[in-house]
Amino acid sequence: MRICVFLSAADLDERYTVPARDFAERLGKGGHTLVWGGSDVGLMKVVADGVHESGGKLCGVSVEFLADKARAVADEMIVTADLAERKKQLLEQADAVVIMVGGTGTLDEATEILELKKHGHTAKPVVLLNSAGFYDGLKEQFRRMEAEGFLPLPLAELVQFVDEPGEAMAYLESVLSPA
Repeated sequence: MRICVFLSAADLDERYTVPARDFAERLGKGGHTLVWGGSDVGLMKVVADGVHESGGKLCGVSVEFLADKARAVADEMIVTADLAERKKQLLEQADAVVIMVGGTGTLDEATEILELKKHGHTAKPVVLLNSAGFYDGLKEQFRRMEAEGFLPLPLAELVQFVDEPGEAMAYLESVLSPA
């Protein structure tokens, strides 16, 4: 599987780095490929290191103005002209998406994939890894959107919320593995 992970490039507390590393190791041990923002700093580095050290492959998608932060060694590194092209490439390169903790860039990427799913432009599975309850408020907001008729599809068809890295990998394997 080629799994795109949307996440922060910030240096974060272990309540976020430990589950991210756990997911990365599961991805790598499964022989899968990480598709990520290409950065070699912060949480992005933690995940890329975990995948690489566990036997997985790395496909980075950086952007010209962040090229100085791009990982020097990856199986593949794509550099785009702008953030819009980066998002497009991230999604094109992946079979599924996992959303981890992050800031406005991560939220932008997350809402774009959900909007594409809502309109039937992609059927890729999307998992939101809610480490340390980081996305509890967002989950509640999505539930309200669903309850009040703002979502044309059931929330469960748009995104799978999970609390643990093992749940995220199990879900992806269940929906992407051949029967």
